[in-house]
Amino acid sequence: MDNKALLEHITALVAEEQELQESPGHDKKKLRELEVALDQCYDLLRQRRARREFGDDPDGAAPRDPEVVERYLQ
Repeated sequence: MDNKALLEHITALVAEEQELQESPGHDKKKLRELEVALDQCYDLLRQRRARREFGDDPDGAAPRDPEVVERYLQ
């Protein structure tokens, strides 16, 4: 997935997350799944950008497991 496709996917996930948050009695499990998916996408985008910046192939970046991404400090 290239950066453009990844950004489009992030945009779609954010829209879905906002819609879910605004719905009364929203599904908290689904919301959590969306949050994790967004964290993974943002992490992958950061990896791709870093690889490009340092002369590596951005396509060598890979999504990390949710357990890894969710342990990052903000």
